Amino acid sequence: MEVIEKIALMQEVSEKWRGDGNIISLVPTMGFLHQGHIELLRVGRQKGDRLIMSIFVNPIQFGPQEDYETYPRDAEGDLNKARSAGVDAVFMPTVKEMYPDGFQSTVRVEEITKYLCGKSRPGHFDGVTTVVAKLFSTTKPHLAIFGQKDYQQLVVIKRMVRDLNMDTGIIGVPTVREADGLAISSRNSYLSPEERSSALSLKKGLGLAKAMVAEGEKDPVKIKNAVRELILSHPFTEIDYITICDPEKLADIEIIDGPCLLALAVRVGKARLIDNAIVREN
Repeated sequence: MEVIEKIALMQEVSEKWRGDGNIISLVPTMGFLHQGHIELLRVGRQKGDRLIMSIFVNPIQFGPQEDYETYPRDAEGDLNKARSAGVDAVFMPTVKEMYPDGFQSTVRVEEITKYLCGKSRPGHFDGVTTVVAKLFSTTKPHLAIFGQKDYQQLVVIKRMVRDLNMDTGIIGVPTVREADGLAISSRNSYLSPEERSSALSLKKGLGLAKAMVAEGEKDPVKIKNAVRELILSHPFTEIDYITICDPEKLADIEIIDGPCLLALAVRVGKARLIDNAIVREN
């Protein structure tokens, strides 16, 4: 397994692999790998001949009051897990390598970034799309693998790829959960045992919404209020948003008469957790 820090060298390696006829899969990460990342790597290994994983905690997608400095990091552990997963190359640049002095370009997706996390984290998705575009031009993948837990991120990246005619296929992988249903996240490490128990309210809220829709409820407001009440009945919880929206446009819907997504973001202690589920398929 190669560990590559320089953009030019990563491009050179990828060009050689492409020239040899290999299909390249990319799994972009911010490190501190967990079982969710391992599943992404498994899919990437299955779909491609060569597997690249990037590790880069991207400063421009964090707001000024967010956890960039304290975001969990474990470079040695990540590299060991990457080897075990069959990764061929880890692209692990420094901030200065990715954003040298004078850097001033941004990739922006407009409409669908106004909702969900984009509404409460202004500028976040500009940082995501900019770094992903740079990762694509550096690693030159045929395929890139993302988790559906970050549902809006997946939709935004698909839109960017479509709009800019990028020749990278985007594959979404279902959310990986702990045995008790908690969506696996690097930020789960922030939770105390008591807070972790309250964090299960997110999955319970999704289950409640699905049950209400299955029983015929069509009013998003009633469902959101019920989910809000359930989550706030647990200690340490503070709701950022609960949204029932169109799965592609991400705009709120007024009545449930077709496919819809319930997405939520909840602070549990100092951890900001997100989760989502399609609560009606068609």
